[in-house]
Amino acid sequence: MIRLNEFVKVAEAAEILGVSQGTVRAWSEAGKIPMHRNPANGYRLFRRIDLEKFLRRTSMPVKPSVRRKRR
Repeated sequence: MIRLNEFVKVAEAAEILGVSQGTVRAWSEAGKIPMHRNPANGYRLFRRIDLEKFLRRTSMPVKPSVRRKRR
């Protein structure tokens, strides 16, 4: 059973991810973040758990680049 409190709209998703609302829309259209549509009004809805998974996947530590010494 789907619970509405599991979902957030674009503005809250943007706040959770720390990006703009336009970025959330673009990422969802590109399939980077799973998106659902509210059948009554067509609003984009995002499951909180999907946003948390996306954050964990994308926040992996990056190795520092090795700088070359200039001569």
